[in-house]
Amino acid sequence: MTRPAAAADDWDRHWQDFHEAARLNPAQDMRRRLLLHELRRCAPARLLDVGSGSGELARAVAAALPGVPILGLEGSAAGVALAREKVPAAVFLQRDLREAQRPEEPYREWAAAAVCSEVLEHVDEPRALLRNVAPYLAPGARLLVTVPGGPMSAYDRHLGHRRHFTRSSLRELIEAAGYGVEAVRGAGFPFFNLYRLVVVARGRRLVADADQTGAAMPWTGRAVMRLFGLLFRLNFDRTGLGWQLLAIARRTGGS
Repeated sequence: MTRPAAAADDWDRHWQDFHEAARLNPAQDMRRRLLLHELRRCAPARLLDVGSGSGELARAVAAALPGVPILGLEGSAAGVALAREKVPAAVFLQRDLREAQRPEEPYREWAAAAVCSEVLEHVDEPRALLRNVAPYLAPGARLLVTVPGGPMSAYDRHLGHRRHFTRSSLRELIEAAGYGVEAVRGAGFPFFNLYRLVVVARGRRLVADADQTGAAMPWTGRAVMRLFGLLFRLNFDRTGLGWQLLAIARRTGGS
């Protein structure tokens, strides 16, 4: 019932077919709020968006922190094209961050902060990806990472998830990639956890629905998304019990 890895990793097709559904996903909005809260606290001079996708996070950052230069790195040409339309003032480059990077000027050690949101679960070697991001970061730059925790559903596998994380496994991964970890939190309790349990319970049905309807979302699905969007604003994000994980780290050393 799940797609082969090669199909799940076809991000050109993914962003062409599902970028509107992703925009409506209340979990994406919840993650953006978590990240924007941390970005407002550190007020970065320049921001790197790792795996910038269709540009939704970059658009939110541009609205919340006007004037902050944004560089997005994304492996998908379709994602880059969509992001450039949404945030014309930002720079989006097509880069495969699974490969070692030699950033061109002026982007070597350019960013004062970076966000890597819902990327690491999609790659076979997440430690290598984080190491490949480092040449774009200034020494001491802050790195914000979000990944899914909790059980994995058939729908997650359909989307190409290799693994979900715990707070300890995420900390170990980031430290092994050469970063200093300041905090790892579990956010989204209790309603994000409930949302994830619904996805787990309906995982195979969601796969079938996605294959049949593509990006089109029935009105019932939109109503459920709106309901969870309201409930997510009542979550407790510092209990450690939430299945949305957020890590705050810094780049150590430099060239």
